[in-house]
Amino acid sequence: MKKTLIIATHNEGKKRELINTLSSLAYKIYSLKDFPELPEVEETGSTFKENAVLKAETISRLTGELTLADDSGLEVFYLGGKPGVHSARFAGEDATDEQNNTLLLKLMENVPHSQRKARFVCVMAVAAPGIKTITVEGSCEGFLATMPRGTRGFGYDPLFIYGDGNKTFAEMDMEAKSRISHRGRALQKIREVLMQF
Repeated sequence: MKKTLIIATHNEGKKRELINTLSSLAYKIYSLKDFPELPEVEETGSTFKENAVLKAETISRLTGELTLADDSGLEVFYLGGKPGVHSARFAGEDATDEQNNTLLLKLMENVPHSQRKARFVCVMAVAAPGIKTITVEGSCEGFLATMPRGTRGFGYDPLFIYGDGNKTFAEMDMEAKSRISHRGRALQKIREVLMQF
């Protein structure tokens, strides 16, 4: 019988990426959409790690199930690491991806290529009743495009160009992106962790 794993997210894009990598494991995977009665977990942490642990432990405590949560975001060096933990709410509490991207581009207007360095960071936490919460981290560096490009992905994907390449994450197919992305790297590590359970 397959064990239950809850992915603590409402984000469809994130859920797809996670299920894509974890579906071969012996788990029946659910997301928060399957538990409409659960409260929204306030992300009150000041780091990605604090937020990931908070989400994983809260949902695990409320359901009694093994729970995987992640917190991830974009850090722009020119902006002192912003939007960082506020990536999803950068342009306001209920901001859309488009509004966040528009604000970021506005703040980076006329900034030369050499100063457009950015990195994506992802921290994943696995929590279950009676065990110590385990966390892993993945990151990838690149730079910001001057306008959105591509229709795949979500969040800041249309603006993030990996390494010294010329494709944004939103121009890559999921497989190529998963191999190099912050979430892909964290996922490979968390996969090993989940295989131990």
